[in-house]
Amino acid sequence: MADPVTFSPDKGAYIRTNTWLAAGAMAVAMLVLWLIGNPYVWTGAPAGLAAIVLRAWYLASEELTKAWEMTDTTLTGPGPRKVALNQIEAVKTMGSFVQIVTKGGDKHLIKYQADPAATKAAIERALP
Repeated sequence: MADPVTFSPDKGAYIRTNTWLAAGAMAVAMLVLWLIGNPYVWTGAPAGLAAIVLRAWYLASEELTKAWEMTDTTLTGPGPRKVALNQIEAVKTMGSFVQIVTKGGDKHLIKYQADPAATKAAIERALP
């Protein structure tokens, strides 16, 4: 049996993902204010930024500890989540996330990967 492979979240990927989320929140908040006729559209930018910064700060201690481990037969994640490798239907990347789709239709995210393509390739190589 080979040593287990661990897929740990990356702090840089966490920051990059939340930076993009903040940019989107800023734009959406400004758009909503503009659509409702608010003369202070610019206030949406700091509001959106503050919301995402607060969220990212609050969730960091939890999200950056959620590692997944892969053995010869199983992918085990937090929660506890367990997926037999022979039950994996598809492996996809979405930004810094890797999505696992099982043959039964369950979906799991391996979040904040520094190199999601490498994580995806490692899982696909292990599939039977």
